[in-house]
Amino acid sequence: MVDKGYRAVIADDEPLLRHHLNKLLADAWPELEIVGLAKNGQEALELIEQHQPEVIFLDIKMPQLDGMSAAKAIAQSGSEAQVVFVTAYDEFALQAFEANAADYLLKPLSEQRLDQCVDKLKRRLNSQQAPASQPDVSALINQIQQLGSQNTPSYLSWLRASKGDDIHLIAVSDVLYFKAEDKYVSVFTKSGNKTTEYLLRTSLKELIQQLDPNQFWQIHRSTIVNVSAIEKVKKVITGKMVVIVGNEKLPVSRAMQSQFTNLW
Repeated sequence: MVDKGYRAVIADDEPLLRHHLNKLLADAWPELEIVGLAKNGQEALELIEQHQPEVIFLDIKMPQLDGMSAAKAIAQSGSEAQVVFVTAYDEFALQAFEANAADYLLKPLSEQRLDQCVDKLKRRLNSQQAPASQPDVSALINQIQQLGSQNTPSYLSWLRASKGDDIHLIAVSDVLYFKAEDKYVSVFTKSGNKTTEYLLRTSLKELIQQLDPNQFWQIHRSTIVNVSAIEKVKKVITGKMVVIVGNEKLPVSRAMQSQFTNLW
């Protein structure tokens, strides 16, 4: 498959996400020229008008002009650019993107999923047939609005955490537990047989409000645990309760023990 020097615009209000996607694309599709980085939908439209890119990566939630509105304006302009939506929506909403977009990417970005997206875009762009049909943005907006009308709470699906001088994007589902340490919160994830620690610049109080209460339980004033990571719960000799997560025994405060009473 021959690349023809295609161009792309990336629109995301998170600087780290813009940089991260730009870097991943440089590896996955080095022939693709990123001609503009936008922090909102309005900037994206200006860059698109200026550079006429063949591919547009649009974050759904942006200030001033969100991804949905920007995509609608792009479609109305007659542009044949392939639109890829970047979203943190859960899998329940993905049917809308699958039906009405060139492709979609979930946050946090996966290199494997990006490779699949790049292959799909190359096939569409290099096709000798008629131009691929554009996203049915109106249908997509209607579906997303219907999902939003269900008043389903929106919880964190990814985290920006530091380790040394590096910033990492971590899927919330990969977290074993959080532990408050002074002014920081430590995030513990499992990679193979190893547990890796990262740091968040937030308080545990702020964090718990952004996590799905069905997935994460605060078991101590300094600890939040991913329920699916708990291997067992037991009482030690002193009568106190602990949860076992990997090789760690995490104490459960007396006030929080009621969460586990139905397990006994």
